[in-house]
Amino acid sequence: MKRAALELCLERGYDNVTVTHIAERAGLTRRSYFRYFPDKREVLFAGSERLPPALAEAVLTANPDAAPLAAALDALARVGAQLVEQVDGAAERRAVIDASPELQERERTKTAAITEAIRDALKRRQVNAGTAELVAQLATVAFQNAFRHWIEAKGHASFGRCLDAATDELRAALAGT
Repeated sequence: MKRAALELCLERGYDNVTVTHIAERAGLTRRSYFRYFPDKREVLFAGSERLPPALAEAVLTANPDAAPLAAALDALARVGAQLVEQVDGAAERRAVIDASPELQERERTKTAAITEAIRDALKRRQVNAGTAELVAQLATVAFQNAFRHWIEAKGHASFGRCLDAATDELRAALAGT
């Protein structure tokens, strides 16, 4: 269904695609579609609900002596490497989301859940609330930029390398260099 939805959104534009169109393209009934997804938007975000808990667990299992940002970035590197192995049609999905304000809003909601998961995991590591919030926001920005760089690299760069580049850019910006 994800592939069918993506193809249709690319062909017609997200606003011109219905659940019925997606179900028919996937060879299912409309009723079957709703067994898997609550609405049209969610088919494009399928599986994203697993990302925040995976990131939280990765932060919690990071080296206990690591500084908060290092722990968060390590978690992002580990989970991100697994994520990109499972992502199909990332560039196409990104194009569909970028063309739709409704999907951009959904993406922001999903991103906020990532930030919250990292923040809460850092607090469980005894990082004070203010630092945990700031680190979670910075780590999420690095993650978003790394994922976009990975998409743009079209398989010519690993997610880890893209995260390292995004982290280097962030550190340079913070240092004023």
